[in-house]
Amino acid sequence: MNDRAENLLLALPGLGLLVLAYFLPIGQMLSLSLSGRDGPSLEHYTRFLSDPFYLGVLWRTVRLSLVITLICALLGFPFAYIMARVGPRLRMWLVVAVILPLMTSVVVRTFGWMVLLSRNGLVSQFVRDLGWAERNFQLMHTESAIVIGMVQVLLPFMTLSILGVITRIDPRLEEAARTMGGSFLSTLRSVVLPLSLPGIVAGSLLVFTLSASSFVTPSLMGGARIQVLAGSVYKSVTQTLEWPFAAAQAVILFVGVLLVLVPYVKMNTPKHG
Repeated sequence: MNDRAENLLLALPGLGLLVLAYFLPIGQMLSLSLSGRDGPSLEHYTRFLSDPFYLGVLWRTVRLSLVITLICALLGFPFAYIMARVGPRLRMWLVVAVILPLMTSVVVRTFGWMVLLSRNGLVSQFVRDLGWAERNFQLMHTESAIVIGMVQVLLPFMTLSILGVITRIDPRLEEAARTMGGSFLSTLRSVVLPLSLPGIVAGSLLVFTLSASSFVTPSLMGGARIQVLAGSVYKSVTQTLEWPFAAAQAVILFVGVLLVLVPYVKMNTPKHG
């Protein structure tokens, strides 16, 4: 048996599991989205793409995901840099602090933010006491609330992705830049940031895809008035019972995520020859 056949044989169990758990459900969802009254049809896709309401839901999903990704990158990069440059003992505790929220249910964390951002919550009360808002001000059921909740949920993924890259950057490169007269900020901008781009890109893709497909936090923080695409799919399945239309929305979300991932995969595919 040659090496290729042996490798294929070893990979067969994993490939079989991947087909059953991933490709088969996607194929069924695609088939359901194409089911019409008189046979296969694109009527559900046409309905979605011709309705301003659903196009608005799609645009809101993309826009909020981009904002969440940007904020996570702006917060995650400096935090990851600090974690990479402190001593091993302090780094361990900082990593624990980053990972610890992941051990708590997303629902529990979201309910905590709902309490803080509600009309009588600590944040809203603080903003009113400073005179920055009116008496009935609250952040709950706004896009800002969704962004705050999602950033808290997804920031660890961005931070850990960047941390893995920065820890492999030789500190002597920074020392050389400082020796040549560069300031701390210029060294970060010209040395650390370019070398950290693979981690930033990987973390951004992870945060964007998780944010675009998230359901629990946007639904609880935004309420029924501010829908994202995952919430719209859930509503079509549970309330209006339009399963083919829900499947079409899910396929559109899936294709959108694939379009984001394809350039990254091509960029990181080794070129031969």
